[in-house]
Amino acid sequence: MGKTAFIFPGQGSQAVGMAKDAYEAVPAATEVFRQADERLGFALSTLIFEGPDTALKQTSNTQPALLTASIALYEAFKEKMGIHPDYVAGHSLGEYSALVASGVLAFEDAVEIVRTRGEFMEQAIPDGQGGMAAVLGADREALSALCRDITESGQLVELANINCPGQIVVSGTKEGVAAVAERVKEAGGKRAITLEVSGPFHSSLMKEAATKLSGKLGAVTFSRALVPVVANVTAKPVREGSEIRQLLVDQVYSPVLWEDSVTWLLEQGVDTFVEFGPGSVLTGLVKKIDKTVKLYNISSLESFASVTEALEAR
Repeated sequence: MGKTAFIFPGQGSQAVGMAKDAYEAVPAATEVFRQADERLGFALSTLIFEGPDTALKQTSNTQPALLTASIALYEAFKEKMGIHPDYVAGHSLGEYSALVASGVLAFEDAVEIVRTRGEFMEQAIPDGQGGMAAVLGADREALSALCRDITESGQLVELANINCPGQIVVSGTKEGVAAVAERVKEAGGKRAITLEVSGPFHSSLMKEAATKLSGKLGAVTFSRALVPVVANVTAKPVREGSEIRQLLVDQVYSPVLWEDSVTWLLEQGVDTFVEFGPGSVLTGLVKKIDKTVKLYNISSLESFASVTEALEAR
């Protein structure tokens, strides 16, 4: 029998009203939202359910909001169905959801950490000076070489997210990202799409944010993972709390090796991926890496019945 991985999305998947049906119907999910509001000292749940979208898109709001919605759906699923994963993984911010699901972090600690993480990331570089772009169709090594060439000419730009074959996100100075877009064909790319983000995430311009986050994480308890967590930075499994703490610091300014992480999971015999959270970004990426695996989304209570039925029939 194949193995199962639970996966959790990152920034960009958020939507006003996410997980509201779980909040209203499942006590375990209601409790997650209550804990978030209490720990943060403001009504995050109201922002999630009512918006406005502009406020939800602010990094320091998006990060705790998406974590809360993902974990509420996960807890609701867990309450209704006793299926446990063999592995967990999350994309960027989603790694914190994976760490809660695997017992490494208490949810209340995680929601406070990501709120602060978002603030540190917003403060790292003045608004408008950095950016990110999704490059389609480029060769990974050629794109990496192009980024090095542009960086050496004075405008820093680096690989930020290795998402799937043919989709790599670059991050850096506004000028560096623009230069990649202009020269994308040199790396075999078709085009570059500028992303609506508030900063150059997962680039070395985020090192100041990582240093501040390190201080914050030092005061938090990290338990040993109940199931292996595949880390963004290494695309390898990790279980020890102290190692995970350091990887979260590195993750702020290092590329997210999502394609490599999924490839490693496939090599371990994972044939079923369940994504918890709004949207279906990660299942879409996994499908581009391997079309043969089974993919499920838990994005609402409505999705529970079909997913539960399919997983129980395995």
